[in-house]
Amino acid sequence: SSGWLGRYLAPLLTSNGHEVIGLDVVPGAHTTVIGTVADRALIDRTMGEHGVDAIIHGGALHKPDIARYPRQAFVDVNVTGTLNLIETAVAAGNDRFLFTSTTSLMVRDDVRAGAGDAGAWWMDEDFGPIEPRNIYGITKLTAEQTCRLVHREHGIHVAILRTGRFFPEDDDTHSTPSGPNLKANEFLNRRLTVEDVADAHIAALEKAPVLGFERFVLSAPPPFSRVDAEELVRDAPAVIGRYFPEAAALYAREGWVLPAHIDRVYDPTKAERLLGFRCRTDFGAVLQALAK
Repeated sequence: SSGWLGRYLAPLLTSNGHEVIGLDVVPGAHTTVIGTVADRALIDRTMGEHGVDAIIHGGALHKPDIARYPRQAFVDVNVTGTLNLIETAVAAGNDRFLFTSTTSLMVRDDVRAGAGDAGAWWMDEDFGPIEPRNIYGITKLTAEQTCRLVHREHGIHVAILRTGRFFPEDDDTHSTPSGPNLKANEFLNRRLTVEDVADAHIAALEKAPVLGFERFVLSAPPPFSRVDAEELVRDAPAVIGRYFPEAAALYAREGWVLPAHIDRVYDPTKAERLLGFRCRTDFGAVLQALAK
């Protein structure tokens, strides 16, 4: 509740009529309880004292934390913490559980290395096999599977939201193009705003009681279709130009560059179909902002 998503989601929940009990390891404007999800006694006590009737679990150690924490910490927070929360939700009679996951766990070594045989990887909820490449991805996938197990055993409805990139920091593996340029490019295939992530959680919270168990990929809707997959790898600017003829000139005015190739595309159509959710900000909106 003190993190990047929490500071947007908590007030949005409040404006939608919910009473928010925030839990985080650090203080924040929307944090009620200070502590870790790995502390089962704290979770039990918080649920009992505050009468929590639905949990949105967005707390985790993330990829940048790999350099700062041992692997055991990832297991304790990302796996044990998730188990603590969903088991407590079941014990309290909650009818739904939302888990904020990540598209990062879908990025195998071969996906990270580049395009597949058919061109750009088309990554929706059926993409697989899933073989995370680091402890962050492994523990997030394990947490997802833990939620699936508890759903199967107890019937609690679970919505897993695999979010694309929405962090404000610059990419820690790319120095060019510039941060703003790279983020703008990513709205073509793998990024969304934190405001849209928060809206997606509201939609999932409302729909979750009838979902059963579902995973959703969340990203700004790409302008492309699967038939573009091969050309996106060869000549992405040509494909982008067909959908957005104004893009090249607007980018040139900023001194920006369009991506030379795109080798993966996140497909969020399932979220639109089942949750009625579609990101408000997409690449077209980025170009409109540049045009002003």
